[in-house]
This record gives sequence, C-alpha cells and structure tokens, in this order.
Amino acid sequence: TSLSTPKKKKRDDGMREHVTGCARSEGYYKIDKKDKLKYLNNSRAFAEEPPADTQVRTGPLRSEQRRLLSSFTGSCDSDLLKFNQLKFRKKKLKFCKSHIHDWGLFAMEPIAADEMVIEYVGQNIRQVIADMREKRYEDEGIGSSYMFRVDHDTIIDATKCGNFARFINHSCNPNCYAKVITVESQKKIVIYSKQHINVNEEITYDYKFPIEDVKIPCLCGSENCRGTLN
Repeated sequence: TSLSTPKKKKRDDGMREHVTGCARSEGYYKIDKKDKLKYLNNSRAFAEEPPADTQVRTGPLRSEQRRLLSSFTGSCDSDLLKFNQLKFRKKKLKFCKSHIHDWGLFAMEPIAADEMVIEYVGQNIRQVIADMREKRYEDEGIGSSYMFRVDHDTIIDATKCGNFARFINHSCNPNCYAKVITVESQKKIVIYSKQHINVNEEITYDYKFPIEDVKIPCLCGSENCRGTLN
C-alpha cells in the first residue's frame, strides 16, 4: 500500500513547516537553494540589527563604565590593581654578575616609569628574631643577609627564602624605589620603577641604611655616589 504524504507547508522565513512538530522525526531532506538563501538573508538581517533597548542604552552604559574605571584607577586602589597585574603578568627579569657588587638583577624587557617591577618576597619576622638570625648568619659564614624592614615591628628576611628581588643592588642614583603597600590587610614591599628601564639594564634602588659608625663602602659608581651605604 502506498500512503499519500501530506504536502509540506512553508513558513514565512522560507523553512519548511514540520507536520509532526519535530524535524528529527521526518528524516533527512534537502532544502532548495532559494529557500536556504532566503533563510540566511533573514537570519543575517536579524543578527545585524540590535534590540531597540540596546541601541538606547549602549552609549550611557559605556560612558558610565569608563567613568567608573577611571575613577577607580585614579584612586588609592591603583596600587592594588597594579599588584594584581604584577601577580598575573610578571616582569621578565634575570640575575647575573653585576659590575656593582656580586650578583644583580637585570631587565629582560622594557619597563615603563612608575611600574611595579617585582615584589620583595621573604619570611615576615619580628625584630627580636631578626637580631638572632643576623648573628647566626655571621656564625655560619653567610656574608650578606637580605633583610628588609617593613615597619617598626616587621622585617622581611629573604636570606634563605626569597625571590630574585634580593639580588637588587644599591645605587645612589637608582632607577627604582621601594614602597610598602597593603594588600588584604597585609603589608608588602614592592619595587617600583622611577624611570624608563631598557633591556639588559640593571635594576637598582637606594637601600637607605641608617647612619652608623662602621661604614659600608658603596660601589655603585654613579656621579653623585655618597661613598657609603650608611
């Protein structure tokens, strides 16, 4: 027996009307090129035309977003934004022999002015522990101790637990400076660039050691060298 199949209806958009209500139940069938072209033109026109409410609100929303972003970056939270950028996109640095003293840290990419270069990482210890460790390091024959004071009570010790920042040498005419910032209620030391730093240029900052009777000679070689670190 042969059953007559009902004539397929076409919709306004050129696609065939499904009698069963589901395209999968009617099997594979070809679509005429004219019908396909009509459907593609209709769908393309619909995609290019944004909704009416979007056309009205796009301008104000974008300007408001730019205003909030500029006010946010211009506030005191700019250090936090820069720190997040430094965390996810670290500067390319390397340490190698320095003409100033022993090892030094060098830039492997151009660094703009007022950019976070690297965080000074180490163990947060108290002043009492720092005094004990400094004496122990001398007894162990460790010539240099990499301790950086955060505030009156906290010192960062990077002698045995730190990163490349401990290799930064002192200079009386440095291209960077150290700054203490607060991130999630925790104080951190970050090295900022004072000026544009070229590739293979050594990164330096002023240690700002307190004045003492026993002087530590400075070997930075800059024009305005003070002669001593302290």
